[in-house]
Amino acid sequence: MSEIKLFRYGQGVQELKSSSAVLEKEIQKVIENNMLEFFGVNFLQSEWSVNNGQRRIDSIGIDENNCPVIFEYKCHSNENVINQGLYYLNWLLEHKADYKLLVIEKMGNKLATNIDWSMPRIICIAGDFNKYDEEAINLINRNISLIRYTKFEKDLLMFELLNTNKVDPIIEEGTKNKGNSQYNLTTFKEQYDKAPESIKEIFDEIKDFALTLGDDVSDNILKLYLALKKIKNFATMGIYQTKIIINFRLNPADYELNEKLRDVSEIGHWGCGNLELTIKSKVEIDLAKNLLKQAYENN
Repeated sequence: MSEIKLFRYGQGVQELKSSSAVLEKEIQKVIENNMLEFFGVNFLQSEWSVNNGQRRIDSIGIDENNCPVIFEYKCHSNENVINQGLYYLNWLLEHKADYKLLVIEKMGNKLATNIDWSMPRIICIAGDFNKYDEEAINLINRNISLIRYTKFEKDLLMFELLNTNKVDPIIEEGTKNKGNSQYNLTTFKEQYDKAPESIKEIFDEIKDFALTLGDDVSDNILKLYLALKKIKNFATMGIYQTKIIINFRLNPADYELNEKLRDVSEIGHWGCGNLELTIKSKVEIDLAKNLLKQAYENN
């Protein structure tokens, strides 16, 4: 793994000493207290008991896409934290009701009714990973992020995303034609398949541009939209018969708004980000690319 050096300059140059030798519980506590800011995940509970109390998930949350997120931490490179996370994910997929009750308790019933099981996530946090870890997750069709942390001095903490893995969404059996309104919504894949070729071409051009912004960008197909993300989302895209809607993680107050570009911070909407652009023709492509670049650089 490459070594990252951090310097303070001004009157001379001083190298800030780095360390990954932080107690597992210490880094866990820092992340749990700042999970939303660091990773776009709402923290639910620490040491959540599973399998009748025989095991405990280090930290569990629900992300900005309403998907479950499992955090596992390790302090030694020989710990098999990936397999441990997969064990917990499999358990979670078989015990969705337990997770829903936890979300109701911590976040309320409204969020609990909209849990998206199509892209649950495992985030593995460590001071370092061995050379086999990244190769291993490329063979697993699950949404797993390897994040290395480095601590500088007392209060500087850096996170480095080591992988971007594209995985297929989990399709829930028997979720169609149920009485609950969330199951009657057309999925992103269905919307994309039914869209006219002209709309698909615009969508694909914008999405492909986003993926060229950096090696840390990945696209995740969720139940109702496509998320463009680094460690957390910087934009989301939805496709329809006559338009494409992109939400950017940008402050609407910084932009001149109109009927195509609007502030949705006070409006219920699918996707993440309060600045929303509606695209109906190729005329808006350059604007979309410019906003994507800004969202990528600002997040």
